[in-house]
Amino acid sequence: MKILKTEIEDLLLIEPEVHGDERGYFVETFSQRDFDRLVSIPLYGKSIVFVQDNESKSGRGVLRGLHFQRPPYAQAKIVACVQGRILDFAVDLRIGSPTWGKHFCLELSGDNHRQLFIPKGFAHGYLTLSDTAIFRYKCDEFYHPESEGGISILDPALELEIPEGQYIMSAKDKTWGTLGEAGTIFTYQNR
Repeated sequence: MKILKTEIEDLLLIEPEVHGDERGYFVETFSQRDFDRLVSIPLYGKSIVFVQDNESKSGRGVLRGLHFQRPPYAQAKIVACVQGRILDFAVDLRIGSPTWGKHFCLELSGDNHRQLFIPKGFAHGYLTLSDTAIFRYKCDEFYHPESEGGISILDPALELEIPEGQYIMSAKDKTWGTLGEAGTIFTYQNR
């Protein structure tokens, strides 16, 4: 597995090693040992233990997010698209971070096998680019509905590069406020 830094500190691109031949392919999608060695312990000085895996299926034009959980139930995630294609967004919400309010955008697909490690303190969302997409993610904290938060993925202040088109959004995602209304939820930990 390769771990690549992005322009936003602590937000990491994971490229698993894919072994393919005429039969298909094999990929190890997660190894706690490798994750600890390459990500958890170097960043946090301890293991990040994932406690919940989630999967969603979406059709073309489905726009989800931007979601987060407030402390003390904030979540770190590893996200991947295992079938189809999505445009994935992560926004830094850590007050004091040099990249506060900045976003990272990346295409994840069943073909490129890329994953994104999103630490606590980020909002996350995605747009489905293919007719169908299956999206999986690991979380290091259980879902707590009372801790749920969000920012409008269409907030112009975020300057997200969302292709023009007809979007399908949940009623809840349509009600999220702007980045400016989110307040001081997370604090940046300068190392």
